[in-house]
Amino acid sequence: MLERPDYNENSEKILCRMDGKNSDMLMNITVKKLGAGDKIDIFDKDNETAVLLLEGQVVFAFDGREETTAYRSSPFEKTPYALHFCRQSKVSVTAVRDSEVIIQQTDNEKTFDTVYYTPENCLYQLFGGEQWEGTGKRTCLTVFDLSNAPYSNMVLGEVFHHTGRWSSYPPHHHPQPEVYYYRFDKPQGFGAAFMGDKVEKSTDGSFECIQPGHSHQQVCAPGYTMYYVWMIRHIPGDPWDKTRIYEKEHEWLSKA
Repeated sequence: MLERPDYNENSEKILCRMDGKNSDMLMNITVKKLGAGDKIDIFDKDNETAVLLLEGQVVFAFDGREETTAYRSSPFEKTPYALHFCRQSKVSVTAVRDSEVIIQQTDNEKTFDTVYYTPENCLYQLFGGEQWEGTGKRTCLTVFDLSNAPYSNMVLGEVFHHTGRWSSYPPHHHPQPEVYYYRFDKPQGFGAAFMGDKVEKSTDGSFECIQPGHSHQQVCAPGYTMYYVWMIRHIPGDPWDKTRIYEKEHEWLSKA
């Protein structure tokens, strides 16, 4: 299901709530706008939290220290800054200039040290450049997953989607729920989001909730550049470990 939410009176887009909207995604996900000088304090007694800077400039304060390097002129810059922390941690995010962040949470009883992610300690992978005449070329960025954050119940990453091309391809599915949050380089930019046999138009600021076991893939209209945040919730006894179960009729594409 693809939705196009507006910002509420608190300058927030509520994408998912574990006890409410899109609860089957098993995550709380919020997009938050901050004006210069605005500050948000985060403390959650039950949930781990990740805060990813989409654009702007913020200061992360945690564990008696401040990180002041988080700056991004737009989501299309491959310069991710994110803070990941466990339950019962006290964190503040202060905007130096007008900014936008996305906040991802899920329940997790484990405790772990807070990690500040920067462009230097994230994983960049170029996919599809040598396949299908380059029509699936995209850059996939992983902030954290099972390999570098085995204590987490979440996965967080970004896709930098080249104009007119496909991503999340070949068609595949996995048993863990996933959410995509889309941005386009121009407000009129668009693409198409597939989930199973359903196809919907993706637009700037829209998001898609991907049901477990449903095949999904994306395409971007020529002339526009698409970016999306991808967020996965591990499920008990079956964490997502780069698992891609290809649709049988399209599996041959993965070997092309």
